[in-house]
Amino acid sequence: MAKELTPEQKLALVKSKLQEVLHEDWLEDIIVKQQRPLSLYWGTAITGRPHCAYFVPMIKVAEFLKAGCKVKILMADLHGFLDNTKAPIEQIQKRAVHYKRVVQSLLKAVGVSLDKLEFVHGSEYQLSKEYSMDNYRLMTIVTEHDAKRAGSEVVKQIENPTLAGCIYPLMQALDEEYLRVDAHFGGVDQRKIFVLAQEALPKIGYKERIHLMNPMVPGLQAGGKMSASDPNSKIDVLETPEQVTSKIKKAFAQAQVTEGNGLIAFIEYVLLPISSLQSNDGSASMKFTLREGEPLTYSNVDDIRKAYEADTLTPQLLKAGVADALNAVLAPIQAEFQADKDWQEALESGYPSGQPEKKKKDKKPKDKGSRYPGVKANPDGTVEGPDAETVKVGENVQDAMQNLAVNGSS
Repeated sequence: MAKELTPEQKLALVKSKLQEVLHEDWLEDIIVKQQRPLSLYWGTAITGRPHCAYFVPMIKVAEFLKAGCKVKILMADLHGFLDNTKAPIEQIQKRAVHYKRVVQSLLKAVGVSLDKLEFVHGSEYQLSKEYSMDNYRLMTIVTEHDAKRAGSEVVKQIENPTLAGCIYPLMQALDEEYLRVDAHFGGVDQRKIFVLAQEALPKIGYKERIHLMNPMVPGLQAGGKMSASDPNSKIDVLETPEQVTSKIKKAFAQAQVTEGNGLIAFIEYVLLPISSLQSNDGSASMKFTLREGEPLTYSNVDDIRKAYEADTLTPQLLKAGVADALNAVLAPIQAEFQADKDWQEALESGYPSGQPEKKKKDKKPKDKGSRYPGVKANPDGTVEGPDAETVKVGENVQDAMQNLAVNGSS
């Protein structure tokens, strides 16, 4: 039986690898002074298909549970409906089933017992009279500017935005109260919404919450985060081993440069932590197979960075090692999907594969009409056609100027 962590150890584990904590003193008060379980939630808007960056919050959820926290997982179906997906709510609800199954499989992959978690769908309480009234109250105190700013890094940005983009961050702030939690956990891209919640909730009589922020995992291409809206930047958890390997081979990885290397970041925030959670003694390891000799094995990301900068670990070895390790992690998730007909049906209903793609029509130049439709003007200024002599102004500039002068004086 695992030894009970001290309050100080629990606090350290909760804060481990977080990029930022708002109200860190409150966190310490609950865990160390009050010595009670921290209650928190993590939410995901039901939009594009979940990808491998979802391992990052799931690993953190595993650490929260180990630290004795009470964790709720919010399947934010109405947020997905608001986030410009252009999908009907019925389809969003099918997607929510797929999301829940993916999240559950990811958690099991990192050794989390699902009976320690509470799953909640946003539509279970966000359609109540009380929630709606509180949302209206927030609308009376939060300006359009502040609402748009809060959602700028989370809500899809389009040329002609709808009001949904302003409602989205208000609802996320209000969820903290209705889920009855001490803390809200999310990516650092949520920071502006977290600040909005801290400023707005006390104005309608509710308390501020602690906010815990994970760093964002870089995408496979140079710059940007791993995103469901950019298929080249991410790896779907249900992609085949061949697809995974192909995408990783195409990933940006400049030799001997670790800055901005998405694969090394993925090792740091996903593969090494999963290795640690899956091992009996909590140790982590990452192997890179050589053509000859023993494989290169590392237990921490600092040594991997040093080896990469020294070119001991080449881009080719890095990519092969990441592909092998990730495919091994995804294998049980994909096996579970293949054995579950209900999950397969939810995926197909939520993200239909049989919908024909809209073909782009070749745009033809518009014929705006002409007083002389039979005349064609050439790039060199000459004209052709039955009415050419009528519109012709000369063979050269001098002729044209003379003809214009004559016509202008008549």
